[in-house]
Amino acid sequence: MRIRIVALGQRLPAWVAAGFDDYARRLPREFALELIELKPEARDRGRTVAQILAAEGKRIADATRGNLVVALDEHGKAWRTSQLAEQLRLWRERGQAVAFVIGSADGLADPVKRNADVIIALSALTLPHGLARVVLAEQIYRAASLLSGHPYHRE
Repeated sequence: MRIRIVALGQRLPAWVAAGFDDYARRLPREFALELIELKPEARDRGRTVAQILAAEGKRIADATRGNLVVALDEHGKAWRTSQLAEQLRLWRERGQAVAFVIGSADGLADPVKRNADVIIALSALTLPHGLARVVLAEQIYRAASLLSGHPYHRE
């Protein structure tokens, strides 16, 4: 199963890459985790937030084409790890490639959220984007571990 994380944000602290890489490396072979980093639009060119999000949204659409899209938004559905594991199992059985999307500082454009197949929240709290990336990678690893019967996850 191919899992893609499309994240707006570059040049994050080294701990973000280290944390993400650690969980990506631990994943079983049947779960291939790929990170696509998109450069956020400049916030200093006299454009409105809506214009900036629209430009980012076009790049997100290109990066997620052909994938089932899971948008991360603080107002999305709160999933338990077991629910994520069940969804990964279903998507894997259907042969679906999945792209999780982490927006920029201003979030995601409305069309990205409208066109997403699923909208979930990692937390009701607002998380820094680097931390969201690591938490998402850890939860994908945890869900995959749960599916394979590995003792990493405990209820």
